[in-house]
Amino acid sequence: MNAISAHSVAAVDYDRYARLYIAARAGDRSAQRALIEELNVPLWRVARKAGLDAESAADVVQTAWLRLWRTKDGLNQPRALTKWLRTTVSREAWNVAKQARREVASDPLDIKEPVIDGIEDDLVRDAEREAVRRAFLAQEEKCRELLAYVAAFSRPDYDVISEELGMKRGSIGPTRGRCLDKLRKTLLDDPSWGAGEERHANGT
Repeated sequence: MNAISAHSVAAVDYDRYARLYIAARAGDRSAQRALIEELNVPLWRVARKAGLDAESAADVVQTAWLRLWRTKDGLNQPRALTKWLRTTVSREAWNVAKQARREVASDPLDIKEPVIDGIEDDLVRDAEREAVRRAFLAQEEKCRELLAYVAAFSRPDYDVISEELGMKRGSIGPTRGRCLDKLRKTLLDDPSWGAGEERHANGT
């Protein structure tokens, strides 16, 4: 459930927000302030749950407001204001997270590396990291895109993923599971994956 909905679905007065938005577009500063004051925190939580730190989340929310006010003709459906803002924040948070995680393709699932003792630790870890990269790149494009989206956020927004990847919301979870299974099988077939655990178990 998204942050705004979690905050209180029943409390969201879409008609009131629509009226405030229309008034703000007409130059009513008090209406604009009311919107910002009431929605800033829920939107900030959306960005935070996407995995951003507090400062980055605040920047993302500010960006969403700026885009809203700079929209030339305004929203076609003012009642969709909160959804538009949440979606914009989620997308911007994704972009920020993607930039901060440019190595996501090298380790898309944040798979825990085995604890290995000895002077060859770095070499083993590098080999396993490369195995993850190869396994990830060996998957179908649809799986790569989905796993990258999911890995970028601690709590992925399925509505955004559905829209961005053209997937039905209800199919995202099952598809993710199948993609993970395929990735694991690919990894298990790679002799360099798990080499560190085997070495550690053998005491070598």
